[in-house]
Amino acid sequence: MHGPTPLDRDAPADALIEGVLVLPDRVARGVVRVEDGRIASVDADDAPADAPLSGALVTPGAVDLHTDHVEKHLFPRQGVPWDPLAALLAHDAQMLGAGTTTVFDGLSVGAAMQRPERRETLGPLVDALEEAADAALLRVEHLIHLRCEICDPETPGLLAATIDGPLVRLVSVMDHTPGDRQSPDVARWTERMAADMQLDRAEAEARTAALLARSARVSAPTRAAVVAMAHDRGLPLMSHDDAGAAHVGQAVAEGVAIAEFPTTLEAARAARAAGLVIVAGAPNLLRGGSQSGNVAVRDLLAEGLVDVLASDYVPRSPFDAAIAIAADPDLGVPLHAAVAMATAAPARAAGLADRGALSVGRRADIALIRPLGGPRPRRVHLRALWRAGARVL
Repeated sequence: MHGPTPLDRDAPADALIEGVLVLPDRVARGVVRVEDGRIASVDADDAPADAPLSGALVTPGAVDLHTDHVEKHLFPRQGVPWDPLAALLAHDAQMLGAGTTTVFDGLSVGAAMQRPERRETLGPLVDALEEAADAALLRVEHLIHLRCEICDPETPGLLAATIDGPLVRLVSVMDHTPGDRQSPDVARWTERMAADMQLDRAEAEARTAALLARSARVSAPTRAAVVAMAHDRGLPLMSHDDAGAAHVGQAVAEGVAIAEFPTTLEAARAARAAGLVIVAGAPNLLRGGSQSGNVAVRDLLAEGLVDVLASDYVPRSPFDAAIAIAADPDLGVPLHAAVAMATAAPARAAGLADRGALSVGRRADIALIRPLGGPRPRRVHLRALWRAGARVL
């Protein structure tokens, strides 16, 4: 690697980045030349590189369509709020360390039952993101994914107040009412909720009953309002936690483009048949299954039912998962295709045609990573990161 590497994102450096390049169609040794924040040329061998998982790799920066982690920095302990801008700066550093150059911060719009404070924190978080972006305080580019809870009657008003913000790029419809989607077992959900909220059984069951009644009353009109606002602004719309063909059919009828975290093989197969982009959680793949008992991402991969890897609740997981997928001989996914699940595919799904690939003219968002763990690596070490041609790590 040659040339200066300033941290000032307003002054990208011209540079040559050499190594084993993960290109859109293959992995090959070569050199990427960066000028004025863009990839000016890619000079790569025609032959594939030997043993690409044994050394450093030059890849596009990760594009993460869904992380909930900014809210964890906002509440480092339950009931303990933190300054939104300070929380965002901590979150930015964590995303940077994951090799992510573009992140869609998943901000909850409304609440099911737990975390009702999300209604009050949404506005301050959006304000902090805009303030930080305007002041060039962030090393990763932060955009907003509004996650709309349809069982909350306050969701339409909260969405109307935030959807026109300059950083908003994605909208998803989600329903965390138990008995469907992510939590089909109402009794199990109630038990977990009681433990989390430190409620006795009677109070927990009463609250669950109230939520079910509220959801039956407001979910349909709330979902319709969310869908209409997203379409009115031309924003990509995602359906969250589809559990079967009926859910996917509803999403298709509403003009949804992306199926996010389908919970069953049936739902994923229906999404593929309908031509939807399928987003899977990278932590699910790395831990060997869903933490909530839903379909394993590895089972989806075995049927070719994953397009995009998102970090969900573990910020560094997309590159780790991509490397683990490429190293699994039973899956048969080549390295360049696995890396594209964390880079090119999410960029394309979000309509970001200027990034996500080591291609001439693309924005020079580039990561240097080294797989760790021998012939079957399941994690990476980030060696360097460039965003728009400026070295940020």
